[in-house]
Amino acid sequence: MASFAMVLPSKKEEESGLSSYYNNKTTIIQEARVFNESPISPRKCRLLLTRIVYLLCVGETLTSQEATSLFFGTTKLFQHKDSALRQAVYMAIKELAESAEDVIMVTSSIMKDMQPNSEVIYRSNAIRALSRIIDPSMAQGIERFFKAAIVDRNPNVASAALVSAYHLFPFAKDVVKRWANETQEAVNTKSSPSFYDATIGTGGGGGILGFGAAPQPTTQNTIITSSYCVQYHAIGLLYLIRQQDRMAVTKMIQQYSGTKPGAGSILKNPMSICMLIRYTAKVMEEDSNLQRPMLEFIDGWLRHKSDMVNYEAARVICEMKNVSPQQLSKAISAVLKFAATRTLAALALTQPAAVATCNVDLEALIADSNRSVATYAITTLLKTGNEASVDRLMRQITGFMAEITDEFKVIIVEAIRSLCLKFPTKHASMLTFLSGVLRDEGGYDFKRAVVEAMFDMVKFIADAKEQALSHLCEFIEDCEFTKLSVRILHLLGMEGPKSPQPAKYIRFIYNRVVLENATVRAAAVASLAKFGINSIDSALRKSITVLLNRCLDDVDDEVRDRAALYLKTFKEKPLADAYVKEESVFSLAALESKLVTYVKDPSSSTQAFDISSVPKISRSQAAQDASRPSTLDTIGVPTTKKASDSPPPPTAAEKQSAYVQQLAEVPEFASYGSVQNSTEATELTETETEYQVSCVTHIFAEHIVFQASNIHPFNVSNTLPDTVLENVSVIMQDQIEEPTLTEDFIIPLPTLTSSNSPSIIYVSFSKNEPYPTGSFACTLKFVTKELDPSTGEPEQDGYEDEYQIDEIEVGAPDYIIPNYVTFGAEWDRLRTSPSITETFALSSMESIKAACDSIIEVLNMEPLGGTETPTSTSVHTLQLSGLVPGGGGKVVVRCRMTFSQGAGVTLELGVRAEKQEICDLVLDAVGG
Repeated sequence: MASFAMVLPSKKEEESGLSSYYNNKTTIIQEARVFNESPISPRKCRLLLTRIVYLLCVGETLTSQEATSLFFGTTKLFQHKDSALRQAVYMAIKELAESAEDVIMVTSSIMKDMQPNSEVIYRSNAIRALSRIIDPSMAQGIERFFKAAIVDRNPNVASAALVSAYHLFPFAKDVVKRWANETQEAVNTKSSPSFYDATIGTGGGGGILGFGAAPQPTTQNTIITSSYCVQYHAIGLLYLIRQQDRMAVTKMIQQYSGTKPGAGSILKNPMSICMLIRYTAKVMEEDSNLQRPMLEFIDGWLRHKSDMVNYEAARVICEMKNVSPQQLSKAISAVLKFAATRTLAALALTQPAAVATCNVDLEALIADSNRSVATYAITTLLKTGNEASVDRLMRQITGFMAEITDEFKVIIVEAIRSLCLKFPTKHASMLTFLSGVLRDEGGYDFKRAVVEAMFDMVKFIADAKEQALSHLCEFIEDCEFTKLSVRILHLLGMEGPKSPQPAKYIRFIYNRVVLENATVRAAAVASLAKFGINSIDSALRKSITVLLNRCLDDVDDEVRDRAALYLKTFKEKPLADAYVKEESVFSLAALESKLVTYVKDPSSSTQAFDISSVPKISRSQAAQDASRPSTLDTIGVPTTKKASDSPPPPTAAEKQSAYVQQLAEVPEFASYGSVQNSTEATELTETETEYQVSCVTHIFAEHIVFQASNIHPFNVSNTLPDTVLENVSVIMQDQIEEPTLTEDFIIPLPTLTSSNSPSIIYVSFSKNEPYPTGSFACTLKFVTKELDPSTGEPEQDGYEDEYQIDEIEVGAPDYIIPNYVTFGAEWDRLRTSPSITETFALSSMESIKAACDSIIEVLNMEPLGGTETPTSTSVHTLQLSGLVPGGGGKVVVRCRMTFSQGAGVTLELGVRAEKQEICDLVLDAVGG
């Protein structure tokens, strides 16, 4: 049998860059000279033709000259007798015809292979190619060839002709419409045992991509196939021909649905019946008078032997307008098991208790011959079952894992992943199952799902940690996926040193240094270093030092550099604390924003970049930002809601960059220096009022600017379409007796209409002290003018008006940004720095959790170690960390709290910072 294999790059080729060279357009065009060799090598030509098709399929574009050259180069292969080569030639011609010129010149050569008496296997390929290269005016000349092909006894040829008619219809409607009789004859298929009993898909052929073997002789004009796929193509073409004639479409539905609704139908292919059901639904939608007779046919199809037809008929009834409850009940009862179990699996994500009532019926479906149904049934049981049923379900799952696709394997593994956390005492049986499937064959997504499930067991189930790590060590011994190997090595480096016997993992890790590629070797070096630094066993550190010294001779520079770095950290503890033990990382979004500001600042050339002003986040936060949603969250019935066209909301870094750019365009702020911090937008008016104002506060070294912009900030919008506001400004008055801020100037808005709003207003203040706080009463002041309806211009006379808006607060959250640190180490480091301790009675707090939430919001600091979630209702300690840009340094806060009914929460606030002013700022924020 002929074969035609796609030339896909191997893993080694991708890593070495050979793939990009091998499938490079220039390389392929140069190698096209193999078409001129004598004698022709069929294998070389097939491989090159495959690469040409691959290049076009991945989106590569060829110039007209390049395409024409390749096109006519391939036509030189028409004389060769190799069937597989001729199939590849037609595949390439069909793809190149869209870009090449003068392609019509090969028409006669192609038509020779289309002759009805031709028994070659590439006749169907010739038909498809011809439909792509002929001129619409030539359609009438080849009409007799297509008519003969449509009723040909070979289903490959018949399907190829019908599908080609689809492509010709937009350009030669009148010609294709004359093929209706032949198309109708193609629908009337007869089943008979033959070589083609196994044909499927478009063109049906027994070979790959529709390349089959030679047809067997049989009765003339009888299409022999057990799949009846020709019916599917023929019904579609008949509808295309008759779609403008509703009466003809109605007759077609009546003819092919059988004399009795749902029974005795000529159509044997389930897909063709589904198409007929959709045409029936369209007729009912267009003509309500035909709804009753059409509904009788659909009701009969509810009892069809094919589940596909049952579901399509039920779906049409459910989507009908004015459907009666009786008709709807029939449709619901006919929905196939697959749809029902899939729906229940989706519902079990949110309402497991409600689905639990179906568990008895679902257990019966575990043995269903349709493994997709069994997969969803057992997945639902995993979500709704109790602890006693876990072991039994694990045994049942193991039996059919080898019989389902990776897609369903991932669904089951994700369900087990959630079950591990639900019933941690059953981790042994679930871990045994996961380790077993990890050794089975499977793709990256499946193996990643299993590894992620084991990661969760290591993280959340202490008793399973040792066993899970051992299974992961065995997996990386034969892991073909670099990403998974790197992640597992990282986990071993984090968790291995904490185990009772860390030395047992060293062999598995060092094997990666010896046997793997450079990426995995570098990860293995980093993992070994963590064992050497974090282990208390001096003998183990000495052994790891020997192993790392061997890595200094590695051929890859990254591996050598890492080994040298970690050997240095072994000798100097401060380096080890900074590069290995440090649990925090810089926020990449904040770092990018700060670097962009630094580069654009003209004065930056005279001073170094202040890395201390960049906040840090935990490694888990960084991983969470980069993580994908769980596959478990995507299980369920596909939603019919249209995806939103609106862009995603801007990130914090994007907001900061936008603010910096806007402020840089105002010459009055040129001398202010860089922005130290910008707050989130605060709404100062209700959304339904006629004037809408929101405020963003920008902190500079010696100034504070309140901004109104069209992105977020002090945002002024006019919602009255018949008026124009001129000389719009915001008057701000400090509410304290001794003002800590002095107003510099206001940059008003000259004109504000409903068409140009929202717009920008700036109010600038100078600081009288490093960290001023206070409250400002705000008034929107403007001149109102009516618009002339005839000209659209504002009238000459107007009147001054003002609009009271909410107050603006300036406090600790404006100066402090969240920053992750290791609390114990940072608290000890600041023990000699300024500190303050004060006790507060928070009598209005109803719980410790409410007090934690309130303190975090008031201070705008990062909660550490999960202390934002109290484990006790009576006693708790909240740990917070923050950073004050502009030289304020780090600040850590310890909040010891007790709660008693009636008295509320008693808080002991301890603050340590690098400056006394920061301690006072935090204390005032909580005490105020």
